[in-house]
Amino acid sequence: MAWQFNSQEAVFVQIANRLRGDILKGLYPPDSQIPSVRHLATQAAVNPNTMQKALTCLEEEGLLYAKGTIGRFVTSDVCVLEAARERIRRDSVRNWLRQANELGISKQELIQYIQKEDENA
Repeated sequence: MAWQFNSQEAVFVQIANRLRGDILKGLYPPDSQIPSVRHLATQAAVNPNTMQKALTCLEEEGLLYAKGTIGRFVTSDVCVLEAARERIRRDSVRNWLRQANELGISKQELIQYIQKEDENA
């Protein structure tokens, strides 16, 4: 089944975000090989060039590395993986705060909403 994309963000960015999340959740463990560009492009129903661009972004971040013609692998560098997790956490919190501010929700109210939702989860 094709992946779902929105029109607010470039497709390659959405792909990179999804794969980054899969890596950080452990779906692709450290030092494991990820599927080929063509395989991933077929899964996502996108042009291989779009998938290549997303994978290049993840290589530039250090999350992936290439082994010649064998393929791409997930880094085993714990510092790189933790830095990516921290960047996502920080960006998420900043996004929540920005959205809450736009809606007139105070930081304290936001914390209360998060605690309430956590209790109901």
